[in-house]
Amino acid sequence: MSVRELVVLGTASQVPTRRRNHNGYFLRWDGDGLLFDPGEGTQRQMIHFGVTATSISDVLITHFHGDHCLGFASLVQRISLDEVPHPVRVHYPRSGQVFYDRLRKASIFRDVAKLAPHPIADEGILLETPEWTLEARRLDHTVECFGYRLTEPDRWNVDAAAAARAGLTGRDIGTLKRDGRARNENGHEIRLEDVAIRRPGQSFAFVMDTRICDAAFELAQGVDLLVCESTYLHQDVHEAHKNAHMTAYEAATIARDAGVRRLVLTHISQRYREVEPFVEEARAVHPDSVLAEDGDVVGVPPPRRGDAESRS
Repeated sequence: MSVRELVVLGTASQVPTRRRNHNGYFLRWDGDGLLFDPGEGTQRQMIHFGVTATSISDVLITHFHGDHCLGFASLVQRISLDEVPHPVRVHYPRSGQVFYDRLRKASIFRDVAKLAPHPIADEGILLETPEWTLEARRLDHTVECFGYRLTEPDRWNVDAAAAARAGLTGRDIGTLKRDGRARNENGHEIRLEDVAIRRPGQSFAFVMDTRICDAAFELAQGVDLLVCESTYLHQDVHEAHKNAHMTAYEAATIARDAGVRRLVLTHISQRYREVEPFVEEARAVHPDSVLAEDGDVVGVPPPRRGDAESRS
């Protein structure tokens, strides 16, 4: 059974609080597990909230400010200690290679970790698997910082009754799935979309530590779940922009204008004792907005309906 959900490990910004650990976000996506921005304390948070080292397929670091990467050193040692059998891909800005190297070998340990570093030199598609595509866009921060987007391809399910009415046999259906078209027994060409139901693929975006910018909108376009920094309230928008961050209002504006289904607000500044205004500010713009708390599990909204009704 597929599981698609976000486990929130930490939600603070530069300074952790009694309530909020440094950053950490684990995306369960069927058989894969993508860990975003492992800040200080991530290994302990994983224990608290049921995330194992063996469940991690990818680590994705947006940039090398400490609250987004200092937990990587202990994470590597945990991967080694647990003898994770598969290679763990690590995506990070190539410009921070020196920091990656330091964190990778931060102290003495029995190093049997199987890591596959994937330094990012530029924007674009980073990785394509049979199940999803991972891409990155450069955000607007004080250091080089990349946001990420995971996109599942659309799937087509052949309607057996429709295929039979179109005169396609079993072998023809195999051709249809492979090539997108096939000829029936009478020589007529049948297209996949004529006899199949399209199931739109799902998508996820991670936008962290940035001013509002075009890349943030591009990453968020049409996604089912967007995790977006909202370090400040909009009353402090000038402070936010000075420090290359966003407000809850701006995060919600991205979600609304990009057609996001569900928005997760996070990376909350320690200056705010009351966090309800973050939710109020965001929901006034984008109703399906939630404020992440450490330990939250946020589900990816169910897949959008396909084209089944169009032929009913």
